[in-house]
Amino acid sequence: MLLQQLNNMVSEERNPNSKQIDLMDSQDILRLINNEDKNVPLAVELCIEPMGEAVDQIVNAFNQGGRLIYMGAGTSGRLGVLDAVECPPTFSVSPDQVIGIIAGGDKAIYKAVEGAEDNAELGKQDLENINFNDKDVLVGIAASGRTPYVIGALDYANQMGAKTVCVTCNPNSEMTKHANIVICPVVGPEVLTGSTRLKSGTAQKLVLNMLSTASMIRTGKSYENLMVDVNASNKKLYMRAIRIVMQATECSADIAEQALNKTDFKVKLAILHILTGVAPKQGELTLLQNGGFLRSSVEALNS
Repeated sequence: MLLQQLNNMVSEERNPNSKQIDLMDSQDILRLINNEDKNVPLAVELCIEPMGEAVDQIVNAFNQGGRLIYMGAGTSGRLGVLDAVECPPTFSVSPDQVIGIIAGGDKAIYKAVEGAEDNAELGKQDLENINFNDKDVLVGIAASGRTPYVIGALDYANQMGAKTVCVTCNPNSEMTKHANIVICPVVGPEVLTGSTRLKSGTAQKLVLNMLSTASMIRTGKSYENLMVDVNASNKKLYMRAIRIVMQATECSADIAEQALNKTDFKVKLAILHILTGVAPKQGELTLLQNGGFLRSSVEALNS
């Protein structure tokens, strides 16, 4: 059964362009990999429509207090965890708003946990452990599109009445039958046959970047193209916060830092203060009334 599934997967086919790769020198190997990688963004481009549907569902979930949950095994699981853990420092959201779960638990991030991906019941249990509910959105990630752990999680999420999304690189795979929205960038056979951490992994990384970033923008986490909800948790981000305020308001570094100190280093609030002169407490209320969107808050105060 599994052998037959593998035989029918695009990601498991042999790539005719790389059959002589073991005879190539270093630079030729790298050129070949690079040339194959050029196909990835083109494959992702063909998935913009279902990705847009997924973003709409994620935004709706966030607006209702729901969460975005990524689930996968191996490389796919690690990519979900990576995207999730980058959201709090980038957008100042709670670590509980975007969650990455990998088959086998946190230890599987560093070392493979044998057999975990084959356990459909474990996928359900991991969702139960975080009190998954119908307000949440589940994004199941598996290049193969057949991982039982992910399918088990998708089935449980569907039973709960939640919205489900799958990200796979094999069209018409089993997983596509278990999700409301299917995102399937078909990147073709890998340079090393079946090594889906290559093109497939790159495609998944691009998709997850786009899902989370677009969803955050749609919920007021940017002003123009600036990250106005960045969490200044280290020296680099502290200086980035100052620079963002300067870019948004065309003020000096001194004025930006003064405004940030007045607003407890809340970038969005500091920008609002400089652009409108509003006091921090009133500024916070205005942002709340405008759903956290800085542009509409500025317009409301200036009108």
